Amino acid sequence: MNARGLDIRCRVPNGYEAVEQAIRGLAEKQFQRGSVTLGLSLESLNEARTQFRINRDLLAQVQALRDELGEGVSDSPLTLEGLLSIRGMLEAVEDCGDADARAARETAMIDDGHTMLAALSNARADEGRRLNGIMAEHLEGLANLTAAARTSAAAQPEAIRTRLASLVDELLGVDAKLPEDRLSQEAAILVGKADIREELDRLDVHVQGARDLLVEQRGVGRRLDFLCQELNREANTLCSKSADVELTQIGLSIKATIEKFREQVQNVE
Repeated sequence: MNARGLDIRCRVPNGYEAVEQAIRGLAEKQFQRGSVTLGLSLESLNEARTQFRINRDLLAQVQALRDELGEGVSDSPLTLEGLLSIRGMLEAVEDCGDADARAARETAMIDDGHTMLAALSNARADEGRRLNGIMAEHLEGLANLTAAARTSAAAQPEAIRTRLASLVDELLGVDAKLPEDRLSQEAAILVGKADIREELDRLDVHVQGARDLLVEQRGVGRRLDFLCQELNREANTLCSKSADVELTQIGLSIKATIEKFREQVQNVE
């Protein structure tokens, strides 16, 4: 699932390209993200009735392209092995010329492809239901850690005021000639930059946003991935601002929980 878009790979017998297109259309309707590989084979009950022929139209196109490129390509002659390596050059043809029988085979192959895609969709839905509970637990853990950071001693107004007074006293002790009002202004700026309340507010908003996405039916994987980036950005800022051991430990726990959540997001469509 950890792909930006939808990558569909479908393998069918030569001569059944219409089946491949039909299967791709079915897959595009059911899935939005991930890599899907599907293979269909056709087994004849009477091998003697299966013949092979060269796709004359494709051969003519290859020869015309070679003539057009001229000296731009190798002048070595075309070989049978090289031609047969081109997909669609060799076609499997049933000796039976019954168009209705061929149409029935194509329909049966498309039905089988639909059955496989439906089974895959059901399996992914079942996995999604289990992942939903796991991811909800991670979000609950993030909410609890954010609340713990908010109530920590380092985030309290009294602690901020104490730190401000300590900075002013320390600077005055270094150079008593500096104006006290200027020192107070500079210390206030430093303390303001260390205020983590905005980061905590944004963490709460992103956690709620992720919870809202989990109740949607489909197409939320990439949006959840984006939210993980935003969550991680706020956690990094919180840790960089922290000057307290307890608050730093909470910040690191937040980052670890975000990473666990992000790993599960890679499995969500």
